[in-house]
Amino acid sequence: MPGLADCLSFLRLLIARGDPKGIPLATSAIDDYLAMAPVCARRRGLRALQQDALELHVSSVGVQRSFAETVDAYIERKLKEE
Repeated sequence: MPGLADCLSFLRLLIARGDPKGIPLATSAIDDYLAMAPVCARRRGLRALQQDALELHVSSVGVQRSFAETVDAYIERKLKEE
């Protein structure tokens, strides 16, 4: 899927940092992925992003966990829009 690997690695980096100022960067990365992904691949890509965020959430603590929760919630909203 176009851009999915880049989006995944960028979100992982942002979650690892856990800086709340990175939330707009994370949402922008997800939106950029959606803008370039074929319509038929968007839902599957969002699910992959969400699964990765959930796995990071389980293994994280503190601000990283909170950041992963925020990313998950944003992806969930995007899934409902698709």
